[in-house]
Amino acid sequence: MARFHGRVGFGESVETTPGVFSDEITEHTFYGDVVQNRRLLHQDEGVSPNISVGNSISIVANAYSLEHFFAIRYVEWAGQLWTVTDVSVEAPRLILQLGEVYNGPTP
Repeated sequence: MARFHGRVGFGESVETTPGVFSDEITEHTFYGDVVQNRRLLHQDEGVSPNISVGNSISIVANAYSLEHFFAIRYVEWAGQLWTVTDVSVEAPRLILQLGEVYNGPTP
């Protein structure tokens, strides 16, 4: 099992102007394990296929991550930001399922 050390981005919706909301991202660093390591290739209606990973990363959770697991947006892994598609709470750990490359806001 491979080791993991990287940043996890948490997003909180904040009102920037009346009626307009955007994600404010904060990052926290975590340690853990790469539980599952795999690659997926999706052929959509676009010209080129979308690459995504089906990795599961188990991180050692802290109080903040256990209270805000619903706000996890991305994980930095293998030099790239990846969207977190599913979070499973198995205290004292969180199991993060990764999907496609993350293209959203960053701090």
